[in-house]
Amino acid sequence: MRKVQKISKLEPTIGFTEFNIYTDYGQSFLSSELGRLKSLLPLESLAKALGLKENRKGRPSYFSPEGKVALMFLKSYTGFSDRDLVTHLNSNIHYQLFCGIRIHPLNPLTNFKIISEIRCETGKKLDIDSLQQILADSWKPHLEHPSIMMTDATCYESAIRFPTDVKLLWESVDWVYRQLRLIVKYLKGRMPRSKYDKQKCRYHVYSKKRKRSQSETRVLKRSLLHLLNKLIGLLDETVEGNRSRLELPARFHKRLSVIREVLEQQTARFEGQAVKGLIVSIDKSYIRPIVRGKETKRVEFGAKVNTIQVDGINFIEHVSFDAFHEGIRIPACIDRHQRLFRKRVTHLAADRIYATNYNRTYCSSRNIVTSFIRKGRPSKDEEQAKQMRQLLNRERSTRLEGSFGTEKQYYGLDRIKARTKQTEIVWIFFGIHTANAVRMIAKAEKGSKKQVA
Repeated sequence: MRKVQKISKLEPTIGFTEFNIYTDYGQSFLSSELGRLKSLLPLESLAKALGLKENRKGRPSYFSPEGKVALMFLKSYTGFSDRDLVTHLNSNIHYQLFCGIRIHPLNPLTNFKIISEIRCETGKKLDIDSLQQILADSWKPHLEHPSIMMTDATCYESAIRFPTDVKLLWESVDWVYRQLRLIVKYLKGRMPRSKYDKQKCRYHVYSKKRKRSQSETRVLKRSLLHLLNKLIGLLDETVEGNRSRLELPARFHKRLSVIREVLEQQTARFEGQAVKGLIVSIDKSYIRPIVRGKETKRVEFGAKVNTIQVDGINFIEHVSFDAFHEGIRIPACIDRHQRLFRKRVTHLAADRIYATNYNRTYCSSRNIVTSFIRKGRPSKDEEQAKQMRQLLNRERSTRLEGSFGTEKQYYGLDRIKARTKQTEIVWIFFGIHTANAVRMIAKAEKGSKKQVA
């Protein structure tokens, strides 16, 4: 018997009395939060926009295209790891109904990697603009104030250890040395001499110290730079001399090129030069330090996202793993809002960093009321304008900034555990819009009550 069967294919074969329990589960699912969440998600349109299709050849997939999209929302909704999500999916019928599948209790799913495979498939086809347009069209009837826009930027951090130059250099040295040992062992040759063991002891002694002097750190960095340069040279010499006997994978050459760049950047930093595009992790070479200037956390490591919010619902305006100045993105935010909702922006709330002269002129020319502190002499209606600015600023600081905290705390965006750049963006996209869909439940119910009244 198959482990998983799609409900659409299974229902015509179900008997009557012995399967009444599934009918009861279906009714309870519709009234649950998960069922109401699914009713607000245009899964079929999203799957079509992603280009997800049924397999025509080979073994049918466990999940339908709509089920794959639903699984990504369920992952963000529950906050489970991939392994835990599969475990709960096997035993929770509501989860199965959400994804449109039915799992036999005696033949549960065991391959938890199916979730990461679907995430990778989604990441290759993800187009944020088209998917957000589908969601905006679906949710627009439930929004009360679509002409009021708020914007701000935040950083969704990646799950990496706090980077230091010494850690990064040691990880690079260790990887190159281990690769050199494996290649020499495969070639049945003799391992070249190096001071790896000595530097390993020095690094472990250094890493266990609570306080380290600048001179001690500088001496160790100089030694690691010298050792890394020597090991890369030995590795290149070994590979070049035995090219006909070696078939090294593409990931080897990719990682080695990253380490070469690390050596170049760290050598420049050691000599006191400024470095742009600093690599902070050899596993995630796309991550860059994002200087945020917060009191508790001056630098963050992850994706920086500029967000627009309409009636409490967040949409991604720009996402990048490189630092960017969000203050210049007001025209792009307004343009994105008007394309999503096909309505003119009348009010805009943003932080002080957005209050440039260009942005002020841009908004004034379009009769957009902003939350920016007024420049120059007060107008006749200054008291009313001041109250409007205070209202917009209060909404932005509580509603928009509060939504960032909610997404990070409850929807898996605190420390993102994705392994690649594409899957990290998928993780962010579904985390943000799962939080949006949960907020939309109350809005949709409020709208339906008004219609009944």
